[in-house]
Amino acid sequence: MNNNHTLTINHQEYLYEMLEQIQQKPGMFLGQCSITRLRSFLDGYIGCRADLGLPETQQELQFNQFQEWIQTRFKITSSHGWDSIILFYSADEKEALNNFFELFEQFRNGESANREEINQQNSPESKSQILQETMVHG
Repeated sequence: MNNNHTLTINHQEYLYEMLEQIQQKPGMFLGQCSITRLRSFLDGYIGCRADLGLPETQQELQFNQFQEWIQTRFKITSSHGWDSIILFYSADEKEALNNFFELFEQFRNGESANREEINQQNSPESKSQILQETMVHG
């Protein structure tokens, strides 16, 4: 009896569709609503694709620019990852995950990362005000 199994890998774009599914049911994919768990999930996804020798898709290449966009948006020059930056400007892991999806949508829509270009006139007094203005005006 021949038990050969064939794995068919589809090279289509599906990163963003997967992120939309995670947004709809984060507990199913991440176990709990957590930006840290999302980052770990995505690191595993990207690492697995690299281990399989799969080329990066256009969505993955675009997503690689999200780090720089977040650093520009929050005026961060350190080496903190996008997840740490969003978490710092959020009340907790769950809020940070929700903020990720809002910020990622702005990124995908091609919105400027520079808050000055979003008509921010006053310097906010707290980190929650920075995030709130980023989310409202972003």
